Amino acid sequence: MAREFTRVGVVGLGTMGAGIVEVFARNGLDVTAVEISEAALERGRVTLTGSTDRAVAKGKLAEAERDALLARVDFRVGLDALHDVDLVIEAVPEHLDLKQRIFAELDRVCKPEAILATNTSSLSVTEISVATSRPNQVIGIHFFNPAPVMKLVEVVRTVVTSADVVADVEALCERLGKVDVTISDRAGFIANALLFGYLNHAVGMFEARYATREDIDAAMKLGCGLPMGPLALMDLIGLDTAYEILDTMYRRGGRDRRHAPAPLLKQMVTAGLLGRKSGRGFYTYERPGSPKVVPDEYTPLAADAALADGARAIAKVGVVGSGTMATGIIEVFAKAGYEVISVTRGAEKSAKVCESVKTSLNKGVVRGKLSETDRDAALGRITWSATLDHLADVDLVVEAVIEELSVKKALFASLDEICKPGVVLATTTSSLPVIDVAMATQRPADVIGLHFFNPAPIMPLVEIVQTIRTSAETSATARAVCAKLGKTGVVCGDRSGFIVNALLFPYLNDAVRMLEASYSTADDIDYAMKLGCGYPMGPFELLDVVGLDVSLAIQRELYLELREPGFAPAPLLEHLVTAGYLGRKSGRGFRDHTRR
Repeated sequence: MAREFTRVGVVGLGTMGAGIVEVFARNGLDVTAVEISEAALERGRVTLTGSTDRAVAKGKLAEAERDALLARVDFRVGLDALHDVDLVIEAVPEHLDLKQRIFAELDRVCKPEAILATNTSSLSVTEISVATSRPNQVIGIHFFNPAPVMKLVEVVRTVVTSADVVADVEALCERLGKVDVTISDRAGFIANALLFGYLNHAVGMFEARYATREDIDAAMKLGCGLPMGPLALMDLIGLDTAYEILDTMYRRGGRDRRHAPAPLLKQMVTAGLLGRKSGRGFYTYERPGSPKVVPDEYTPLAADAALADGARAIAKVGVVGSGTMATGIIEVFAKAGYEVISVTRGAEKSAKVCESVKTSLNKGVVRGKLSETDRDAALGRITWSATLDHLADVDLVVEAVIEELSVKKALFASLDEICKPGVVLATTTSSLPVIDVAMATQRPADVIGLHFFNPAPIMPLVEIVQTIRTSAETSATARAVCAKLGKTGVVCGDRSGFIVNALLFPYLNDAVRMLEASYSTADDIDYAMKLGCGYPMGPFELLDVVGLDVSLAIQRELYLELREPGFAPAPLLEHLVTAGYLGRKSGRGFRDHTRR
């Protein structure tokens, strides 16, 4: 039988500590909430009452429930108040020496059978535990912010944590309505180990001026369905906190260069640009603590002003290809009012593409997203062809053929001969160098990447990829076209992976390495990222959907271009692909889909 916890203690009443107090009190536990001074105690009280008042205002908590919750909390100054608690959880700043001093004092104050827990997100629970005479009763209980909302708790055991203590804490998490994943003591645990490498990579991308902060954040929200972009998330977490977590992970986690904090991050912390809490970080906020972003010197011009810069008029568009992506792009342009010429390698393929477009448009009508008149008008704008010569008078060509450089180069060489001067030639490649395609023509200034996401009619993002030869006029035209399509165009340079894949696939590869090392299970890693970070899919769910062969090919491209050792494809990923386990499309990947 798990032990019964009646009174718990919380040390540190910042945002996280106050949230943990609320979680415990909401679930019927008496809480002793401790701070270092009366002023700090009052700030914690204000944080807690503000959170519960907001819950009442939103109808998520009755006034009587709020009053009962607050009545369960005993606010006290000093650790001596914790002498009778069954469990105490520490939620002070991420400094090892501070936590060790607190645990040494808790060891003296608390009754012998009390469990001592830390909410650390990156420090060694083992190093904290040895400050006590009872390391077998020390455990990590890592809540996620905001604690009352986020469902995940990482339960971190050390090599000496008692099995009974682990079981008791797991039962407590269930009582609190949380989903727990139990793991061993490793830098970053699951969620932060996967999250912060990705965040640091995004900072490096911004620091190198590869893309704007707005475009990086929009790309990851719209391209991956994430709740926040990486730079906005860094501002929410706090740049000082992010720096400490990265630095700890770098020192404790094998000195992986991808966890070495980006130089810009250290500079911003030194300058006091800490994110929302200071009123300025990667973005500028209305006031310290406010979530409202206000314009600053880095805010881009309004879309209309940006698009006025020499964009060419586009009326007729050619789409080359017969696959799923080409079919979706044809539909997108036709619905947006463009005349479209679809070119495939034969009448049979054209008929198949035509049928697919009709089927998709009919689904739109059935779902009430498209009128029959608009459907018929869109179909009337499409001309079906099996010869490139019919592209002689189009204003824009979008290539969506197989991802083989030789095929694309040969196609662009043909388009160079056929198309009139001034035509924008776009490739939808997701991984190949756009400049290689551009140099197959005599007009590289007119060549650009337009990376649509699948399914093109639904996904709102397009990556606009500029080479060093792309003209400003071509780029402006691409941005204007994306705006007319109702898409968000994000501009980036011609580098492997562009924005989305360059940030997404190393994170997925890290998850495979974590599984490969037997640190956790695929299910728990997926739970951690969905429940702890709000991701729509866990990494292994996503890998199986994308296809392990596709993921491996992208990861290899990233590694070959960037030559970063941490980007080398995980051996487990390579082995699964070799074995034919490619994900959902083959029936088996990281999970067996034949039984579902």
